Amino acid sequence: MAGTRPEPHRLSAIASFHAHVYYDQDTHREAEELRHWIGERFVVTLGRWHDAPVGPHERAMYQVAFAVEVFPVLVPWLMLNHGRLSVLVHPNTTQPLADHTEYALWIGRPLGIRGEKLLETAEAELPLIPNTTPSLPA
Repeated sequence: MAGTRPEPHRLSAIASFHAHVYYDQDTHREAEELRHWIGERFVVTLGRWHDAPVGPHERAMYQVAFAVEVFPVLVPWLMLNHGRLSVLVHPNTTQPLADHTEYALWIGRPLGIRGEKLLETAEAELPLIPNTTPSLPA
């Protein structure tokens, strides 16, 4: 039948999420503070600082990896607390290109993503190993 859409994706396709927090020289201190606040409040994996563009990311950033169960509290919290920072939130399915573009959401000002640096398909992401120990409520 013409115009029929494909079957919807299942939520179980999402293994986890990433939030990429972008910063520059003027916002580096805010990025540090946000990272500290995240670690105090959420069970996540805080990734390394990348002070230069890496992979598909056109600006300096760090990654926050988190489980599906953390999304409903972390993402609204980031909406309220990102300040001047841009944050890309995307699911981790087996489709990295779509994850960073088609399935992604932006908090703050959207930035560019170099899609040519991403694979269309990949293996499923391994389970997360959080490296934070929250001590404060969100």
